[in-house]
Amino acid sequence: MKPCAAPPLILASASPRRRRLLASIGYRFAVEPPAVDEAVHSGEDPAAYVTRLAALKARHVARPGVVVLAADTVVACGAMLLGKPRDDGEAARMLRQLSGCVHEVLTGVAVSTPSLQTRTHVERTRVAIAELDAATIRWYVDSGEPRDKAGAYAIQGLGAIFVERIEGNYANVVGLPLPAACRLLAAAGIALPNATLAGSRSTREPSRVGRDSRTCGNDRLRRR
Repeated sequence: MKPCAAPPLILASASPRRRRLLASIGYRFAVEPPAVDEAVHSGEDPAAYVTRLAALKARHVARPGVVVLAADTVVACGAMLLGKPRDDGEAARMLRQLSGCVHEVLTGVAVSTPSLQTRTHVERTRVAIAELDAATIRWYVDSGEPRDKAGAYAIQGLGAIFVERIEGNYANVVGLPLPAACRLLAAAGIALPNATLAGSRSTREPSRVGRDSRTCGNDRLRRR
């Protein structure tokens, strides 16, 4: 008797970074970016926001018999939520705020199962950014890289030169915490692919945040 075939997998995201991360494990999937309202609700904290938005994206694409993976990532600096900058001026302001601080990157991950149940997870990573002078910020903004990145930087791109240390999952800062995503997919019936299908590239994570790092606003670094 043949084993049951895994349900189809859909990635509900337009992010090329999430597509690359998921493909690097060897998953086969279709891409259906959802169109949802991403406004922050009054009084909504970062974890609640990314959880709600990821679940909303997954449900927007969900249908019986398929598995849908969705995610949403924000940068939290003190009481400020930093999403994608609207223009270069906002990107420069975000980078000035992150300069010399430790901030938190949160990604909400949601999986809709073939029976239309939704399971969620929130991943948190602490990131220490070096002191950035005006010329460096101008150089980075002029590169164009900050324009579609939460917090206006890409740890996997030119922005890597600003990241001194991290605490937590590296892929979470890129946009999709793979350990959590794989666990949710497995629970929904999507097993890990054959290892020969997985990407061969690996990425080294920066060292962990030290106790002497400054924090954004009044936010303190805590070990979990």
